[in-house]
Amino acid sequence: MSDKILVLGATGNVGRPTVRALISKGVTVKAASRIGDSVDGAEGVKFEYGDPNTFGPALDGVDRVFVLLPAGSVDPLSLALPFIEAAIARKVKVVFHSVFGVEADETNPYRVIETTLEQSGNSFVILRPNWFADNFHASWKDAIKFGQIAVPADDGKSSFIDARDIALAAATVLTSSVFDGQSFNLTGPEALSYSDAAAILSDVLGRTITYTPVDDATFIDLLINAGVSEDYAEFLATIYYPVREGWTEVVTSDVERITGRPPHSFRSYAQDHRAEFAA
Repeated sequence: MSDKILVLGATGNVGRPTVRALISKGVTVKAASRIGDSVDGAEGVKFEYGDPNTFGPALDGVDRVFVLLPAGSVDPLSLALPFIEAAIARKVKVVFHSVFGVEADETNPYRVIETTLEQSGNSFVILRPNWFADNFHASWKDAIKFGQIAVPADDGKSSFIDARDIALAAATVLTSSVFDGQSFNLTGPEALSYSDAAAILSDVLGRTITYTPVDDATFIDLLINAGVSEDYAEFLATIYYPVREGWTEVVTSDVERITGRPPHSFRSYAQDHRAEFAA
C-alpha cells in the first residue's frame, strides 16, 4: 500500500471524522471536496462526481479511496459508478459507504454498485450503516428546537449509529487488508423508536421533546416547506418504509468486530453533541 488515502465528501458528517481518524493513525490523506481546501491538515483536492475531469487529479498518488455519496443523491448509480469504475481501472482499493439492508434487493442502485465491486476483482470493503444518530442535530435540529420530531416512522425502531463509529470503521478498513472483500452492517448498540430517542434527548437537553408520527404526504410537505426539493423529499419519505416494517431494528456487532470497541450509545451521542443542539 502507498501512504496516501483519498476521502470523498471530506467536509461532511462522516468524511471529516474519517479524515481525522486516518490522520490520527499517521496516514497521509487527500481530502476531496467541491472547494478543494485542506481539511484538518489533509491535502485538499477539488472533486465533483458530475465532472470526470476531477477524477484523475483526485486519484493521482493514492491506492485507497473512501467513497461517500453527497446528501440529496436520488440517482446514486449514475452518480457514483463512473468514478468507481475509474478507481477500479487504476486498481485503487474502494471502501464504499452503502446503505443498511440494501442486500435484500438486488435491483437497488446501491446494491448494483456493491455488485460491481464484488465482481470487479478489485480490492473493496462495503460498509452499510444504519440510520445516523447525527441526523437529529444535522437534519432535525430546527424542529427539535421547537420540541418536536415528526417523521413517518410510526413505532418502528432503528439501531441508530454515531457517525464517529462509521468513521472509525472506515479508517480501520482503509488501513488494513484484513477486511478486504467483505461487507459489514454497522449499527449502534440498541434499537430505539423515535419516542425513545425523543425521551433521551429530553433528558439530556433538559427540555421536553416529543415525537409525532406523520404520514408520507405530510412529511413531504414539511420537507418542501423547509426548502427540500420535491424529488428528494419523496425519496426521503420512501426510506421510512423499512423503519415502519421493523427492518432497521437489527443490532449487529460489526462496529466492534472492525474497531475493537463497542459503538456509542444514543445517549452518549446526545451528551457529546449538546453544543450542536444549542447552537
